[in-house]
Amino acid sequence: MTTPSLVTQDLTIRFGGHVAVNAVSCAFHPGELTVIVGPNGAGKTTFFNLVSGQLTATSGRVVKDGTDITGMAPSARARQGIGRAFQLTNLFPQLTVLENIRLAVQARSGDGWRMLRQVTAQRGLTAQAETYLEATRLTAVARQPAAALPHGDQRKLEVALLMAMEPDIYMFDEPTAGMSLDHAPDVLELIAGIKADPTKTVLLVEHKMDVVRALADRIVVLHNGELLADGPPAEVMSSQIVRDVYLGTSGGAA
Repeated sequence: MTTPSLVTQDLTIRFGGHVAVNAVSCAFHPGELTVIVGPNGAGKTTFFNLVSGQLTATSGRVVKDGTDITGMAPSARARQGIGRAFQLTNLFPQLTVLENIRLAVQARSGDGWRMLRQVTAQRGLTAQAETYLEATRLTAVARQPAAALPHGDQRKLEVALLMAMEPDIYMFDEPTAGMSLDHAPDVLELIAGIKADPTKTVLLVEHKMDVVRALADRIVVLHNGELLADGPPAEVMSSQIVRDVYLGTSGGAA
């Protein structure tokens, strides 16, 4: 087994008297796709938010490649190589698809919003952006505003933006939610391509069991904010307690 790229140690968050994530310890490895499952309210998205920095842990640690990043802001974690799939609200809806991706490439390069740039540098950014357009099959809609895209293409654009940031840890929270049966395979194929890179670590929150079966190298089950099971898909999903909980209707954090 490779050295873990990401470790959570007793990761916990409380909202008043409610413990939404309770002492969850997991190690995630390069070349591995881990699907995080559990009933509604299990704490899956809250756990994601703790890892990516949208929420601050009450206690416990998040460690990336041996560096404690628990106190870092989301932007600092992104610079450390943790990539959380862009939500639709983070797109620039009036900019074109190409312009959205070019901004992500520019942000990764550290140039920020500088407007005065050499033409050759601009061309370089555009050329890099176009490679992500091709990878996500969005070249045909490159000149369209992001807001004009159908939902499936908007989700593909989110993946393209994440790829443009070149993280080594990819985090996807229900990437096929709201997608048609026609569009979902495109996004799943993109994620499978990322998974095939032995330097990348992929975490995926997903409810659809066909997606879990198709992609998972490993399954982590959360229940009421606690780690219930962690292991190979066949072993985890054959566990009676997991089957009971996953089909149950317990309350708690989302």
